[in-house]
Amino acid sequence: MQPRNMSMSGVVDLAAVKAAGEAKQKAEQQRADPAGGGGSAPAGLVINVDEAGFEADVLQRSAEVPVVIDFWAEWCEPCKQLGPILERLAQEYAGRFLLAKVDVDSNQMLFQQFGVQGIPAVFAVVAGQALPLFQGAAPEQQIRETLDQLIQVSEERFGITGLQGVPQAEAEEAQEEEPEPAGPPEDPALAAAHQALDEGDMERAVQAYRDVLAQDPGNTEARLGLGQAELLGRVQGLDAQQVRKEAADQPTLVDAQLRAADLDMVGGHVEDAFGRIVETVKRTAGDDRERARLRLLELFEVIGAEDSRVVTARSALARVLF
Repeated sequence: MQPRNMSMSGVVDLAAVKAAGEAKQKAEQQRADPAGGGGSAPAGLVINVDEAGFEADVLQRSAEVPVVIDFWAEWCEPCKQLGPILERLAQEYAGRFLLAKVDVDSNQMLFQQFGVQGIPAVFAVVAGQALPLFQGAAPEQQIRETLDQLIQVSEERFGITGLQGVPQAEAEEAQEEEPEPAGPPEDPALAAAHQALDEGDMERAVQAYRDVLAQDPGNTEARLGLGQAELLGRVQGLDAQQVRKEAADQPTLVDAQLRAADLDMVGGHVEDAFGRIVETVKRTAGDDRERARLRLLELFEVIGAEDSRVVTARSALARVLF
């Protein structure tokens, strides 16, 4: 996270995002309302944003309130831990910023236009200008510092003070509705593993998840967390450009293909990652083939056995093996 010396230089080119979003939005509005009617932007403090609604929900609203964008995916374990923190802070800050959640699996154009390298990734848009805030599941105190600085820059440089009145009522209403029956207490060992993952200590997270599985081999949450921690640990320190060049130049080099597949996964390109390894299995034999097959099975664990992309890739793997 970079909470200091924040620059509002517009590091993301939003022109293409705006143009594509407008075209898609018009097409969808035409299908939904042939008479030409349209809906207004949502009034909540936490909204789900897609490519069609990006212009109205993010760019236009950024003229009155800083919009924080959370790029996430259902299969991403750190996303599931960061998302609730951001949503709670959006309510707590009561309209000083708006949280826009973008599912990268459904909005690849936005994902690519913002140059997201991995998820979770958090950006901000202020007065139509975008900048990266941080990547990964950061500690709450650092998130607060970054949000405070974002709000300060928005006020001092653009005169944007956020939403007034209604958001506070919404925040109070959300707080009133929030209490729910408490579930069973979390396993301390699993909580320690999650914390290590949040802090970016992948070696400690991997060991902690393995410890949980040693005691409870059927723990699905620990198995998913282990796959996520191992994946993130493998991509730490990789030069993405070099990895992709090596994979393109040496298609028969198994390690190169596996590294590229890991980057595909972290970047949200799940089908590309699976397809790359299936092809590697197809053109290899012996130990190389087994290594590629096992890596694919590990990546299946990150997504979950019931995911349709896993089901499809598992069938493709069976075809090349048998």
